[in-house]
Amino acid sequence: MQVAGKVVVVTGGGNGIGKALCEEFRRAGAAKVIVADLDSNAARAVAGTIDGAAFKCDVAQEKDIFHVIDQTERQFGPIALFCSNAGVGGGFDPLSQNAGGTSDEPWARSWAIHVMAHVYAARHLVPRYKARGGGYFLNTISAAGLLSQVGSPAYSTTKHAAVGFAENLAISHKADNIRVSILCPQGVDTNLLRSVPRGPQSGDGDLSPEQVAKDALAGIAQETFLILPHPQVLGYMRNKTENYDRWIGGMAKIQAKMREEHGK
Repeated sequence: MQVAGKVVVVTGGGNGIGKALCEEFRRAGAAKVIVADLDSNAARAVAGTIDGAAFKCDVAQEKDIFHVIDQTERQFGPIALFCSNAGVGGGFDPLSQNAGGTSDEPWARSWAIHVMAHVYAARHLVPRYKARGGGYFLNTISAAGLLSQVGSPAYSTTKHAAVGFAENLAISHKADNIRVSILCPQGVDTNLLRSVPRGPQSGDGDLSPEQVAKDALAGIAQETFLILPHPQVLGYMRNKTENYDRWIGGMAKIQAKMREEHGK
């Protein structure tokens, strides 16, 4: 799909990858880019630089996502591309004393933002896409959804679930001309990455948000399901599936190193 002349929505568009996506889509000729973010000031700031429109949106709330979709289409026309990009990095514990954690809060928050936000977008857009013959979803996930995230069971688990939902979305609606891409980078130089303890996600070539956005645009143009800004992730995926036990052992070594570094 080409974004030129299209209406595009980006959640979490006020900073990081989301901001870079908004800017990249504008450069590519999108008719209108909608910047949706929990931080309404950040959303307005980004929208102001790209002749876009801003909405305050808590993606954990279905009513907020419906409001963005409904008002965008009323004001600017049919959405062609919905980028479910918002994410949260909570629940990181480099020592990982107990994978179950001590509280439901990081699990519930991660589930709401990393999984249900994608579900809500599909729930309210699929009928519209079907009625007009197609549409596109770009779901920002993470290489953690394909591999794992040492130090954050909640992040890793919900990102895996996000991959599973995107697969099912693509399978269920391919015949409806609804296309899906998942954007799965490793380390990206954003506030989210800087907010968590350093780990393997930080040591394999951090990319700029701008580069990730360019890769996303290229993947959408090719209608590629899996977009990997870090191409080495494909090799890691193959290693994982070829010998799961060996892969678990290697990841456990990374965990041991993190405990040694952060337990001093």
